[in-house]
Amino acid sequence: MMSTLPFRDINIHVSASHYAFTSPSSPSAPTLIVDRPTGDLRLNDGTLLGGKRVSSIAGILGMIKLRLDKYIIVITKAQPMGRLKGHMVYKVIATEFLPLRERPLHDPEEDTYLALLKSFIKSGPMYFSYSFDITNTFQRQAHSDPTTPLWKRADDRFFWNKFIQSDLIDFRTSGARYQHGQQPGIDPYILPVIFGMLEIIQTRIKSTPLTMVLITRRSRHRAGTRYFSRGIDEQGHVANFNETEQIIVLNDNMSGLGGFAGGNGMQNGKVGGSDGKEVQIMSYVQTRGSVPVYWAEINTLHYTPKLQIRGVETAVSAARVHFDEQIKLYGDNYLVNLVNQKGREKRVKEAYEQMVKMLVSSPAEGIQQDQISDEKFRVVEPKGRNSEMDRLHYVYFDFHNETKGMQWHRAQLLLDQLHDALDRQQYFRGVDMPAGLDGRLEIRNSQTSVVRTNCMDCLDRTNVVQSMLARWALNRQLTDLGVLSRGETFTADQDFEFLFRKLWADNADVVSKSYSGTGALKTDFTRTGQRTKAGALQDLNNSISRYAKNNFADGPRQDAFDLFLGTYLPSTSSSPVFADNRPILVQSIPYLFAFSMFFIFVGTFTRRLPEATVWPMRIFILAWILVAAWSFNFIYSHGMLYVNWPKLIPRPWATEGVNEALGKVRKDKVIGGFIPTHERGASTARFLNAEEGKKRIE
Repeated sequence: MMSTLPFRDINIHVSASHYAFTSPSSPSAPTLIVDRPTGDLRLNDGTLLGGKRVSSIAGILGMIKLRLDKYIIVITKAQPMGRLKGHMVYKVIATEFLPLRERPLHDPEEDTYLALLKSFIKSGPMYFSYSFDITNTFQRQAHSDPTTPLWKRADDRFFWNKFIQSDLIDFRTSGARYQHGQQPGIDPYILPVIFGMLEIIQTRIKSTPLTMVLITRRSRHRAGTRYFSRGIDEQGHVANFNETEQIIVLNDNMSGLGGFAGGNGMQNGKVGGSDGKEVQIMSYVQTRGSVPVYWAEINTLHYTPKLQIRGVETAVSAARVHFDEQIKLYGDNYLVNLVNQKGREKRVKEAYEQMVKMLVSSPAEGIQQDQISDEKFRVVEPKGRNSEMDRLHYVYFDFHNETKGMQWHRAQLLLDQLHDALDRQQYFRGVDMPAGLDGRLEIRNSQTSVVRTNCMDCLDRTNVVQSMLARWALNRQLTDLGVLSRGETFTADQDFEFLFRKLWADNADVVSKSYSGTGALKTDFTRTGQRTKAGALQDLNNSISRYAKNNFADGPRQDAFDLFLGTYLPSTSSSPVFADNRPILVQSIPYLFAFSMFFIFVGTFTRRLPEATVWPMRIFILAWILVAAWSFNFIYSHGMLYVNWPKLIPRPWATEGVNEALGKVRKDKVIGGFIPTHERGASTARFLNAEEGKKRIE
């Protein structure tokens, strides 16, 4: 079993003809050779002579082929985050790209690809463990075979670096030019990494010591940024899908940061609990994901983007695939929808309800209202169990109206509505198997269903509701354990209450930052239990930052997602991918606006000579004010031309919108005559590459 776990220490030896990777703590293990410049892989039984040892690394993140060269991405620095049942978990802190060509060719496109990947890896919170499968919940792990290699046990959705590990995985399954057939010797070099949030905290509640853990795993399918990945795709993957697992470990005396990476004595987590009591694990799982219909929000520089929803019927087969997987994985799905029932969000709400009615074999609908809201709740339940899709239970809650005016305690109404379902749902509970040497758990209780929450972005409202559900589950677990007495809640323990709130607020910020570019809104409620004016100001700041980032910075961020996850494969074609194809005159107008603002500023604050006349300066300033006003109006009126769109996989609605905006510019009375009638450097090669990337990732 030991050889199936990834190596904790790897040395790199570099020569002109190859990179060699060895593990000093496993001298009998084969050496992994990556030939230069071809990138061919092979395993060598002895160490290779001639290569100088360059450095020690924490692991191989993967290999990626860009336009001109292939690179090995290695983890050079990892930060210990704490132990989970005796196993150390690490965060990726620093990486390095090792080029296969000895003298790298400098090419602007290649440099842009590298810059995108480096900033993406640097900002993306990624975690791994050498001896523990953090891609799977405890409940799924309890049913997996601990003797299979760690990467084979990994949940495909959360194996974030799976695409860039595909060279190693392909070599493992079928060999290469020099070595044919299965190559199990490469297993310890394949290290699965998750993207998301992970915190491990040792604490106590009412003098009972326990380890509190929160893990959010982000799906690698349909991953991206807020406005460039929405809804569902043909394969049934929804945008911004996250699985959050809240874990408490009791009687675990091996959760500190001490010791070496889990050491050999703790490899299988079979370390006895304190005072000889059995180690108990309790976990509660929730999911979140975009509304599963075909929809998009289209940036136009207006604060509120345009909403586009395709016919619900077209997405039924994709939604069926999605929910089929969700039901297989989690059991019954309670679909909690928090979008507004009025205004622009109403169309998304209605589309979701229409979708559920189409999936469930004989839907029965019920509506509740009160003085605040015409539709406080809308529940769509199957009348019977005639098909697998009848395990879907839709619950709409008018979150916006019910909690208006900082009435946040009214969100409790949703818990009251879900009470029976939560009661039946249960949670996972496992204890260390007596005399078990493989760290397996004896299952005492299983979670039988999941609450899948969404709002428009699956960020702010969603996190408030998920933290309330997590609180409900944790109170129940602690009561069942006898730590709390019946009717008591952990709110009475102020230190633990503070810790719980901080964990969930941190979770909100991490999930929000990876999708929208800023921390979450409404986290003052999550952190303090109250909506404060300072929190409202912070929300305003975050909203302004989101607007700026989503319009002017998210194109390159989406490109980085598509590149890292293999949705786009760089081509060797000579047509420039990152070139700006807008007419020069259109590109120059923001500069004209900045230039005119500069002159207005200089004209206003420059000292005048005593004998100088006032009017020439006033006319000068007025002229530049008119230029600035025209430039600003032009940019705002033709906003789609100034959004920073993804370049690698152009969004169809963006291409249509930009062409439409260019058509309007050509009719402009001031500059229309100077705009050429064809787009510069347009190419279809990117679309073909995107399709190839999609096939590869599938």
